Amino acid sequence: MKILFFYNEEWEKDYFQKGIGDNINVEFLKGRAQDHSEFKDDEAEILSVFVGSQIDSAVFDKFPNLKYVATRSTGFDHIDIGEAKKRNIVVSNVPAYGSVTVAEFTFALLLSVSRKIFPAYDQILEQGNFEKEGLRGFDLKDKVLGVIGTGKIGQHVIQIAKGFGMEVVAFDVNKDEKMAKEKGFEYLEMGEVLARSDVITLHLPFNSYTKHIINKESFGKMKKGVVLINTSRGGVMETQALVEALKDGTVAGAGLDVLEAEIYMGKELDLLRNEDSKEEDIDTVLNNEYLIENPNVIITPHNAFNTQEAIERIFDTTVTNIKSFSQGELINKI
Repeated sequence: MKILFFYNEEWEKDYFQKGIGDNINVEFLKGRAQDHSEFKDDEAEILSVFVGSQIDSAVFDKFPNLKYVATRSTGFDHIDIGEAKKRNIVVSNVPAYGSVTVAEFTFALLLSVSRKIFPAYDQILEQGNFEKEGLRGFDLKDKVLGVIGTGKIGQHVIQIAKGFGMEVVAFDVNKDEKMAKEKGFEYLEMGEVLARSDVITLHLPFNSYTKHIINKESFGKMKKGVVLINTSRGGVMETQALVEALKDGTVAGAGLDVLEAEIYMGKELDLLRNEDSKEEDIDTVLNNEYLIENPNVIITPHNAFNTQEAIERIFDTTVTNIKSFSQGELINKI
């Protein structure tokens, strides 16, 4: 069995090799799958990748003996699952590694927006200015938090919110009324959550149902001056609609750890020069630039998962997934 492991940091190699064992052949490739466009391997049976690697038919063609893809993430929208099924390639994920981690980061973003942390820091750093003009924020206590998606991350967000004294309302297609009673929140329909919330936070997977679930119509139902937090996937929110909502004051501030078309950020010239680039991707990247420059928006580089504890949980589960597959068992199969 040969594994191709796409990694980011040097320590990952030793940690993974120790977990998987020295008797298994692992080849480590730095970066994302698309960073190795010319690389092919007729022997590789397993790929281990993170969310930055786009795994599609072109990638599958380079590895004709591939049987298994182990993504080191909960989300799997970076993998063409339909194509994998056509080729009888099994895909697994890490369903729960960062519930607390991402929930904590959600509130890091919310507090940064509500208390204008970055403008205050930037003012001192760039100007040496200790004045407080323009830095007045708002309390979280007694504000209504709308949680869209009450899976493991959403549940931890609710728990933290209750500690801040927030009122919580939530939407999920799968309602757990027992859990809602225990945690002290109320399920409502999506439109009601949008209308009642002072702060809205998104905790959804990205799929055909959730794509642009927050759109122009959604913003039209929100309170004037709402704060929006997204630590899920960029594609669950329509970027152009968010830009318009910021311009007209519907959204007073946003904390975004994810962006639509974020794989092109930092590579904008390549996107513009590529004849095959989609117009919608170009438009989205231009809108992203507006968001980056907007003083009422805080953007981080898909970093909510990134604690040492969470990364180790990811690797440990990935090792378990791969070992189980090699023994003829399937766990965490997508």
